[in-house]
Amino acid sequence: MTLQAKLTLGYVLLAVLMVGIISAMTLNLDMQQQFDATLERADMLQIVAVDQVRSALNRQTTKPLREALRDPSLVALFHNIMLASHAIIEVAVVDPNSDDEILLDSIPDQLGKHSPPYEDFRPLVTQRGWYEKLTVLLRRDIKNYQLQRQLEPPLLFVRVTISPELIYDEVQKRLKQNATVAVVSLIGAVCITFLFSTIAFRRLRRVSRMLDLAAAGEFPPENPAPAKPATDELSVMASKVTMLSERLRGAQFEVSDLRGNIDHLLQDLEDAVFIFNREGRLVFASGSVEKFLGRDRGDLPGKSTGEIFPPSTTLGLLIAQASQIGRNVRNRRVPLSPPGETSPTLAVVLLSVDMLETMPGAAHAGSGLLVRLRDPEAQRKLGRELQTADRLAAISRVSGGVAHEVKNPLNAILLHVEVARAKLARGETDVAPQMEIISREILRLDRVVKTFLDFTRPVELSLSTVPLQQLMNEIVELARPQADASHIRVTVEQEAEGVEVRVDRDLLKQAVLNVVVNAMQAMPDGGELRFQALAKEDAAEIRISDTGAGIPAELREKIFRLYFTTKKDGSGIGLAMTFRIVQLHDGTIDFTSEAGKGTTFFIRLPIVA
Repeated sequence: MTLQAKLTLGYVLLAVLMVGIISAMTLNLDMQQQFDATLERADMLQIVAVDQVRSALNRQTTKPLREALRDPSLVALFHNIMLASHAIIEVAVVDPNSDDEILLDSIPDQLGKHSPPYEDFRPLVTQRGWYEKLTVLLRRDIKNYQLQRQLEPPLLFVRVTISPELIYDEVQKRLKQNATVAVVSLIGAVCITFLFSTIAFRRLRRVSRMLDLAAAGEFPPENPAPAKPATDELSVMASKVTMLSERLRGAQFEVSDLRGNIDHLLQDLEDAVFIFNREGRLVFASGSVEKFLGRDRGDLPGKSTGEIFPPSTTLGLLIAQASQIGRNVRNRRVPLSPPGETSPTLAVVLLSVDMLETMPGAAHAGSGLLVRLRDPEAQRKLGRELQTADRLAAISRVSGGVAHEVKNPLNAILLHVEVARAKLARGETDVAPQMEIISREILRLDRVVKTFLDFTRPVELSLSTVPLQQLMNEIVELARPQADASHIRVTVEQEAEGVEVRVDRDLLKQAVLNVVVNAMQAMPDGGELRFQALAKEDAAEIRISDTGAGIPAELREKIFRLYFTTKKDGSGIGLAMTFRIVQLHDGTIDFTSEAGKGTTFFIRLPIVA
């Protein structure tokens, strides 16, 4: 059922309800008026009857009671009284001492009979509600009601009998009149409702048509003819829909331009990028698609994941599993089957799959999919270039420290050479102190150069595959005695079960122990030394944390420099050597530090595939 039909039906039902309520209220008012009028007439006639009976008895005091009440003028009066009201059917004078024998009646045939008492009419009119009155009128076995007044002496009752059936006849006449008016009003209300509904929904249909056009991408003209100012809600709504359509048009152009720019940026990349919507249909493909799939990317949009990456291949199976369980994949080496073949070949790609959530908290079924294919050789080439850049940076850091250490002896030698020259120029031959200092500084300079040569000399690594947890336990056991002696609490968190790294075991332990020793020296009064082993995607991570004073901000860029130290008896070689060893293992080392809370070093190493 359309909205217009629902609203129209609702308005019709509302009109029916209002007409029904008004008709019911009118019926209740008419019914109450009829009862009140009947009660008023009955009271009046009863008073007249009592007065006439009392006057007749006073005039005929010598006659017997029965004969006096049968006075022709009194009988005629009672008969006329009955005819004065349509709902009053009988006026009688009864003798309670003779078992309610009727002595005078507006109906002559009732003389001498016994009149049974009826229910009092006054409480029905004044105390009972409309529902009880309506029940009395609609009841088939209608009983009569009466008003009774006592007359004495002698003891007599004047009874006025009322028939509700005659009241119902009058109410029914009014009801027919009101029903006619109600039906006419209802028909008029329905016609007016349909008329206004048609007029109102004409504009809503226009707004709906505009929304359909916007949804279909067929926007109204950019410069529509000037319209009248909006004066009602529907006009304002239509104006807003027009503005929304213009914004959608602009957004569509922007998306188209952005898509073109992204495509232009990605088309020269060695990677292939595929974006699938929540239904698993391809909406965007760029990069080296032809290189990996051997198909024109212009034929791919709209195809499903299974059509582009068949589940019969290892690549398609991994993508389907990642999509079903909603788990991301990072740089997974996967055999790439040539087009038309299902068996894997030696060619491999690096597969990455990311879930694109459509909204916060959306389920996996409502997520899009981003698939990236990379050439491992290109990845390795880039990795080698980055490693070269890191090593050049490391050499720069080391050279900075060496330059500082070389500069001081050279300055001292130059200074004392000048002093010795000045003495000789004055004829003084005692230059032994200066020669001693120059000799000492030359030895110091020779030691610095030898250390630098040792530091930069190529190292042959004895690589082996080592479980990360086992390596961590060995380092902890080496550090625990010194930690216990320094009242330092050691905690270990192992979260790298099954993770292996390919390292020179002894050389890497030396590098990590350099960090551990520095951490314990930073806690002379005791503290906590924490070891953590973690696995993050394709890298293993070793964390060494202390609760010492932290590293000052101005010194954080210098701590890996050769010969830089803040200790009186420090050599400035430990962390520089650690940095070099980590670099030789294609890893990285970094740290975070907060004054007064301690320092955490992060050593990341590649995981064995």
